[in-house]
Amino acid sequence: MFELDVRSRRPIYEQLTDKIKELILYGILRSDEQLPSVRTLSAQLTVNPNTIQKAYRELEREGYIYSRPGKGSFVSPAQQGTNAAKKAEVREELLRLMAEAVYLGFTEAEIGELFKQTSEKKGEEDQP
Repeated sequence: MFELDVRSRRPIYEQLTDKIKELILYGILRSDEQLPSVRTLSAQLTVNPNTIQKAYRELEREGYIYSRPGKGSFVSPAQQGTNAAKKAEVREELLRLMAEAVYLGFTEAEIGELFKQTSEKKGEEDQP
């Protein structure tokens, strides 16, 4: 389920956080789906349980997951437009990436096609 690069300069908990976000955004992990327990994931990845806990806390803080005492951690339902700060952060990152893409020679059509591919993929995930 997860692949972590132990030789990377990025902390393991950040890699794990990003991977879980990606799985949620691509619809692989769905709303209210239970995540592996800290102990289980720690054993699977051979990572300290505190690292897994730190990643889960960060995801919960950002609103991607929620926890139920005694039950575990679950994927939060999508909340369209409720997190203005996160939306502003993503917008800034997109502007930075788009400026880099334009600098590297991407055309408006190529960028539009990437948006279209992302939208189509999201539409497929929403299908039953």
